[in-house]
Amino acid sequence: MGRIEAKILVLLRKYSVVGIDTMGFIYHFEKNEDYLPFTKVLFSSIEAGTIKAVTSMITLLEILVKPKKEKNKRLVEEYKFLLHTFPNLKILPFDERIADVASSLRAEYNIKTPDAIQVTSSILAGAKAFITNEPSLKRINEFDIIVMKEMLGI
Repeated sequence: MGRIEAKILVLLRKYSVVGIDTMGFIYHFEKNEDYLPFTKVLFSSIEAGTIKAVTSMITLLEILVKPKKEKNKRLVEEYKFLLHTFPNLKILPFDERIADVASSLRAEYNIKTPDAIQVTSSILAGAKAFITNEPSLKRINEFDIIVMKEMLGI
């Protein structure tokens, strides 16, 4: 394990539950070379049960767009299977409580609706950190925001 991966592992172990934005999944599924040092540590830690993770149903919606555009039914089913069966990962459906809290976050922080839903889902599931690649979310005070590209020095 390299220095960056070790740093990421130490950071992640501070949290029992983390929220994950869609891009973390996309980078990992598509084997994005720039982000694999982060996502390999993240998903290995989740799979091993070192940490638990949560995301919202928005993630499923967003990760299915590219394979559907490409009419790749096999990849659509593979992504669905991976998300629904990944150990220690919880996917929260969108409901009235999430809508209410997300609208408050949008009003307070002027963030986009999908980001507000993702962050709210993580907060309500007990996450103490949210992993994203959107630096503008760092203004959210409810919990720690971990920006992947900053951790990797990209």
